[in-house]
Amino acid sequence: MVSGAHADTTAVDPTKEVRRVAVSSLLGTSMEWYEYFLYGIFAALVFNRLFFPDLDPAIGTIAAFLTFAVGFVARPIGAVLFGHLGDRIGRRTTLITTIVVIGGATGTIGLLPTYDAIGIWAPVLLAILRFVQGLSLGGEWSGAILMAVEHAPENKRAFYGAMPQLGSPIGTLASSAAVGLVTLLPEEQLLTWGWRVPFLVAFPFLAIAIYLRLRVEESPLFTRVRLEHREVRIPLFAVLRTHWGRMLLAVAATMFASGAFFLMTTYAVNFGTSTLGLSANTMLTATLIGAGIEGVLIVVSGRMADRYAPWRIMAFGGALCVLAAFPLAMLVGTGDPVLVVIGVAVGIGLLGIPYGPMGTLLAQLFPDETRYSAVAVTYNVAGMIGGFVPSAALAMSTALDGSASVIAILFAAICLITTVGAFGAGVALKRDVPLSVASS
Repeated sequence: MVSGAHADTTAVDPTKEVRRVAVSSLLGTSMEWYEYFLYGIFAALVFNRLFFPDLDPAIGTIAAFLTFAVGFVARPIGAVLFGHLGDRIGRRTTLITTIVVIGGATGTIGLLPTYDAIGIWAPVLLAILRFVQGLSLGGEWSGAILMAVEHAPENKRAFYGAMPQLGSPIGTLASSAAVGLVTLLPEEQLLTWGWRVPFLVAFPFLAIAIYLRLRVEESPLFTRVRLEHREVRIPLFAVLRTHWGRMLLAVAATMFASGAFFLMTTYAVNFGTSTLGLSANTMLTATLIGAGIEGVLIVVSGRMADRYAPWRIMAFGGALCVLAAFPLAMLVGTGDPVLVVIGVAVGIGLLGIPYGPMGTLLAQLFPDETRYSAVAVTYNVAGMIGGFVPSAALAMSTALDGSASVIAILFAAICLITTVGAFGAGVALKRDVPLSVASS
């Protein structure tokens, strides 16, 4: 753990560099999540017809969701790769690399021929590009979080750590809005060229993100690690040897971030359109409202976490989600468009409470010299597990004749794991000096 001897660091002006880092991290993660969520939405709406037309519609949808899950399988691999680079060559260089990779992969999806043009190679190439997306995201989020937290004054760690977290709702809003616009097209135009436009937007976004990341300085904590020659040859092995228990707690605490979130977005969109017969725009409206609620609660929970500790806010948020799971699923199960929108939107929004301080909690758990690897691997292992939730939910729903109770069962179970993990992390932190970053 970070010792008292490691508590001092070079002062960083919060009015300039810290804010610049926060903006860069926020806009970068917004772009990353926009591109990632975009794939999830189109997997639910059109990819089954474009890339798996010879399959039964239900099987084709499951196949499309499985290509979505491929990205989550890639995330732990990317976490190992980019986590190692982040601990060895620096956070800044690593983050520039991740943004280039995911931006290029996403834009290329927009250029991809469909099954009718090149046959089996279409879904194969789609899965490969999805894998590349996941590989990059495996190192993106953790690096953005650490840049924000490691630059921040000690009394505002959780607040600045919540800024990259806003990339999730902003990415949801942007991707949902983009899909909402193209779904206004006639179906033939949507399936021919309309679906490509939101992916091609990645190319100009990429140029902006690179510019922003080139303007920020390296993390002061990594700079200090390098000056003191504290680099570890293989950071992941070192942290597994000394902090494996904390890594398990971190995986549990972050389980909701992918599992519960994609249950309420990717799966719920498909459930609303396929099972309940609601329009795609109705379900996209639910995700837009939910993202707005989530964004507000991320900021609030980040501020509260600086006062009450990140683990407490995460445990509280997880417990609240457990209690809300069955009432929200009942609203969705009614099939009434207004009640369905309320159920999905509130479910997404409540996840903002544990999500706001999540990155700061993970940063607190591990030492400077292995932090990138530890945070990246734990978060993305949880993400890999959560990536299969939409497919599992769809299979369970088929077995239960389309019952909305699947949403309640999985949402409650996932958030209970998060609650236990956050509480366990709090117990672990009480035994050691917590992360100390740039003084205010």
